[in-house]
Amino acid sequence: MKASQFFISTLKEAPADAEVVSHQLMTRAGMIKKLGAGIYSYMPMGLRVIRKIEAIVRQEMNRAGAVELLMPVVQPAEFWQETGRWDKMGPELMRVKDRHDRDFIIQPTSEEVVTDIARQELRSYKQLPKNFYHIQTKFRDERRPRFGVMRSREFIMKDAYSFDRDLASAKASYQAMAQAYRAIFDRFGLRYRAVAADSGTIGGDLSEEFQVIAATGEDAIVYSPQSDYAANMEKAEALAPAGQRKPASQPMTRTPTPGKSTCADVAALLEVPLATTVKSLVLASDQTNERGEIVKSQIWLLLLRGDHDMNEIKVGKVPGLDAGFRFATVAEIEEHFGTRPGYLGPIALKKPVKIVADREVAVMGDWICGANEEDFHITGVNWGRDLPEPEAVADLRNVVEGDLSPDGKGRLAIERGIEVGHIFVLGTKYSQAMNATFLDEAGKPQFMQMGCYGIGVTRLPAAAIEQNHDERGIIWPDAIAPFTVVICPIGMDRSADVKAAAEKLHDQLAAAGVDAMLDDRGERPGAMFADWELIGVPHRVVISDRGLKEGQLEYQHRRDAAATKVPAAGVFEFLQGRLKP
Repeated sequence: MKASQFFISTLKEAPADAEVVSHQLMTRAGMIKKLGAGIYSYMPMGLRVIRKIEAIVRQEMNRAGAVELLMPVVQPAEFWQETGRWDKMGPELMRVKDRHDRDFIIQPTSEEVVTDIARQELRSYKQLPKNFYHIQTKFRDERRPRFGVMRSREFIMKDAYSFDRDLASAKASYQAMAQAYRAIFDRFGLRYRAVAADSGTIGGDLSEEFQVIAATGEDAIVYSPQSDYAANMEKAEALAPAGQRKPASQPMTRTPTPGKSTCADVAALLEVPLATTVKSLVLASDQTNERGEIVKSQIWLLLLRGDHDMNEIKVGKVPGLDAGFRFATVAEIEEHFGTRPGYLGPIALKKPVKIVADREVAVMGDWICGANEEDFHITGVNWGRDLPEPEAVADLRNVVEGDLSPDGKGRLAIERGIEVGHIFVLGTKYSQAMNATFLDEAGKPQFMQMGCYGIGVTRLPAAAIEQNHDERGIIWPDAIAPFTVVICPIGMDRSADVKAAAEKLHDQLAAAGVDAMLDDRGERPGAMFADWELIGVPHRVVISDRGLKEGQLEYQHRRDAAATKVPAAGVFEFLQGRLKP
């Protein structure tokens, strides 16, 4: 490819609304152009990256036995009504009407459509297992689209759906996809982790997220450097402390804490470690009638150590809270505790509540909590002596750096990641809702077991940039770079020798299947180099009259601090050795 035949449009400055590095650099490198909030045009340079990502995904999905199809972006509402998601999904689901006033949606995902295909086409156990996938545009009407293509409203995603006769087969399909995903992300050339994830109400224990490691990532990834253990923050288990609870050594005392309504402020006032305090979180679970009206509410008190944070996913698994919960209102709190938030605790309640203690709190002694009286806390609190043993104990908190690894190997570390893939077992959630059955060996209908496997195709370039950039611009891995090699001839329009050498190398690389760009625009060296460093092409060859007279060219990898002299006669072979297969 010659630059004069392509479209290159770089900017010196990023737009004012570009908050993160990937948004800034993708805009400056001429890869994307904003059309509206969360909606972007992919310019030629950016589209080349997308197409390379798609090619790798297709190759590995096909190798794993998945079958590609293409499902529509606009889908009739009745399929979403059939599964109940028409009502359950919030404003993120874009609803539209056609000229006949019929309801449609602009798809955020395709479970309904693919299940409809399966129930029509897969009638016998002999046709299973089957895995359908497509790479298609999606739309989610994000309340606040941000971070460029990282959290846009329109995006491209690869989603696949497996259909199996039983759970054991579904798990086998899941494992095949887990291997395929590792092959895909290995080929991208990015540092990533596959972490155990919570699949919520849509699957069982089999669920993994694929996270690209980046300091700017929104997700916290928990792992043990001493083992293969890795999980996202929602899934990571906080082990109960080892050993017995220490006996009480302090009297229970009502202690003045004027104006100190947080654990941190109380600890500072009393000059004690924050870890000796206990925070009180008040939740409510509601019973509703057929009209959705609340007829009864149960109030819950969750106790966590003052320096720990509640994990809502874990709390949602506590029996009694697993059907849904909310934070209690101030009126409900005052009714049960007799005071406003900030001074709450499990002692001297006005009305009974259900108490759940975090594993850590359950083994604490001589701890500090609110006195259920404004401007007072209680110090020296001990289970068994001052209040009954907790009626329920559960893992309620986020893990922290240094916690013991759940697999017993080492202590946990935490790093940031960007989720770019997620795989999980769906079970029969959609097949039951849409009556997608097959006939087993005995001729009896059975619901298909499903799995779901997604990759954020247009999110990947942004994740790659967040991980790979410097002050000059993007640094692409070879596999997904828009061009693998750029040839920068100096004075090509003035030197027949430079022109001949540049075109010869370009043609050799093209014949070998290498994506090479020959910059024949006639730019000054500084401007030419700055463009390609911004765009992030990993390999650069500079050809000049002086170099040719010396029999040498200059090679520089995008990560190299300086150029390397390479014999002109052997530059093609040199590049072949440097390019990753």
